Amino acid sequence: MNHVSRTKRVFPPAGWLCLALLFAAPSDNFAQYVIKWMSAGSLQSWYSEIGCEIEEGRVKVQQDGLRWPAIYQYQDMEAAKGLWIGVKDFTDEKGLYFPHKVVHVGPRVTGAREFFPMQFEMTSRFQPPEVFVDGAFSASEATVDNDRVDPSLQPDRMIVNVVNSQTGITMTRKIFQFSQQYHDNYIVYDYVFTNTGNVDDDAEIELPNQTLEGVYFFFQYRYSVCQQTRYVIGNATGWGINAMLDTRGDGVKTDPPNERFRAQFAWHGKYPFFTTYDNIGGPIWGWDGTKFTTRADTTGRLGATQFVGIVTLHADKSTTDKTDDFGQPSTTSYRGSDEPNTSNNDAYNTTRMTSEYGWMSAGHMSPRHADVVEPQGRFDEPTGDPALGTPGGFSNCNGYGPYTLKPGESIHLVMAEGAAGLSREMQEKIGQQYKRGEITARVKNQWVLSGKDSLFQTFRRAIANFQSGYNIPRPPLPPQSFTVNGGGDRISLSWQLYEGGDRNLTGFEIYRATGQVDSTYRLVHTAGPSERSYDDQDLSRGVAYYYYIVSVGDPADNNGAGLTPRGALRSSRYYSQAYDPANLKRQEGVRTDPTSMDSIRVVPNPFSLGADPNRLRFPGEPDKLGFFNIPGQCNIRIFTESGELIQTIEHTDGSGDAYWNCTTASNQIVVSGIYIAVVTDMTDVPGRKGRRKIVKFVVVR
Repeated sequence: MNHVSRTKRVFPPAGWLCLALLFAAPSDNFAQYVIKWMSAGSLQSWYSEIGCEIEEGRVKVQQDGLRWPAIYQYQDMEAAKGLWIGVKDFTDEKGLYFPHKVVHVGPRVTGAREFFPMQFEMTSRFQPPEVFVDGAFSASEATVDNDRVDPSLQPDRMIVNVVNSQTGITMTRKIFQFSQQYHDNYIVYDYVFTNTGNVDDDAEIELPNQTLEGVYFFFQYRYSVCQQTRYVIGNATGWGINAMLDTRGDGVKTDPPNERFRAQFAWHGKYPFFTTYDNIGGPIWGWDGTKFTTRADTTGRLGATQFVGIVTLHADKSTTDKTDDFGQPSTTSYRGSDEPNTSNNDAYNTTRMTSEYGWMSAGHMSPRHADVVEPQGRFDEPTGDPALGTPGGFSNCNGYGPYTLKPGESIHLVMAEGAAGLSREMQEKIGQQYKRGEITARVKNQWVLSGKDSLFQTFRRAIANFQSGYNIPRPPLPPQSFTVNGGGDRISLSWQLYEGGDRNLTGFEIYRATGQVDSTYRLVHTAGPSERSYDDQDLSRGVAYYYYIVSVGDPADNNGAGLTPRGALRSSRYYSQAYDPANLKRQEGVRTDPTSMDSIRVVPNPFSLGADPNRLRFPGEPDKLGFFNIPGQCNIRIFTESGELIQTIEHTDGSGDAYWNCTTASNQIVVSGIYIAVVTDMTDVPGRKGRRKIVKFVVVR
């Protein structure tokens, strides 16, 4: 777990931290494995060629992956995953006998020397679009590492991952996603486990020809909703100590008729050590001092309203009966995320493997975790501790088996992992009402808990999509390219389509956000099907603008399959999202009068942090000062009133604007006082180069 010391509001008892420190992150170098992103829709996550995504496997950050909605920062909900394959009465290639053989990747072991990657390839149905802002390629962290294009692909994007294992079972994992707007918040995992007898990555080592008995495929899901509120509510929430877990379809209880699917899920539960206010939904009432929130984001917005989980779509009854076995997974449980079995796993430790196999074959745990924590079912007025006294909370576990696999035989499993919950607009509305005292904590919590219904609708759509043979209606193709260029009095947007693309397009919609890429977007233009450009002129200088464009289809092309609501479908915004800002640029200040630099201005002046950021500063953006009407090529040296040089800005883009984030060259925030800017014209034109203008401005903090 990540126990780096951070400023936080409350601390769990010291003993908890001491216990938690006993469990270390993986020691092997997981970074050696290739990583690819699935990012065709609103739920985005990373995947590893080793076959599963372990704790701190991509970066040394515990909450990393399963971002929803992915346009917003710090929405990660994945703390760790694990995949174990267990076999009874197993003899390896050296003739060693094991009563239970278990191979592992995750939640904390890397899978090295137990799993052996063979293939890791990403395919897209069409070449991913390109987005440019002011001539530079614009992309998120989740860049598309596409290997090939296959127009016949049913999903929009697919990763194929083939891995051998010490058990002689070869796993073929297909990970795919649909970009259609009603099906883009889940990712499908299609597994085929085959008894090939191949052990290592080059298939140079093979097992004796043997039938594998008592085979289990065991998956662990450690959820933590969500990264943005980790240091608002408490550091321990970052490793899921307050995760509430629940199950459907296990037979432990009689589920409502519309909830009779096989699923496990989680949400942000009560954290007893946080007492400033009710923490359900992760209300943000103040800046926590970290990058995860901002000074402006203190209105009470609910920061952790997601529900996230896994639903089983299909599980073979046996290697010879490929019908769906509704009794699978046969094991559904919740295990302490920091129990000994979650660390230092070893495929040669007989005692440990017998204990692990016990987890895999344990059956359905009763009562369910949520019912242990809140026996009365009052999740809107919680009083219990989801951690149940453990140092790390609990993880969901699913075990499929036992199966018998003769040489060459296989088992097919299909799951979908999804996320849903309140929209950002509802997070703001309900959170603000709660902070102002207009609604009670219980009413706020009831709104948060309505996200469960949204997740269940996601599960039903995933099931319907699978049962349709993945023949849901497709949205129109997005534009092949989208270009955004800032100008002196407008921001110009243009787009091009794929050759031979959709013939039934009814047009395009362009959306714009102000200040930050993850703020609210509003429709600013509806274009006809033949339009390929638009000039946005309703803008203010010095403000950052972000755009995306979607293609709009013909309602007649939507047959409603897979529980898709009728009406026109739109291409995914994530294909044509600009992640970098565009600004209005003014002509260099000396162009109208080459002999004068008197028009140079500092805006705002004075600069006051107490001022309304939406009126006198730059809305939604980090604090900054603007230098306007400057030469297109110049340097700006900033001094304190006593003459100390604290920052130099090299301005070379030819425009009349430059900005400063109010920090020194050593990245220290400046204090209140009078400052002096010396602007030197560096244009290589006789009579201009070397000219200077001195301007004073005031900073008030």
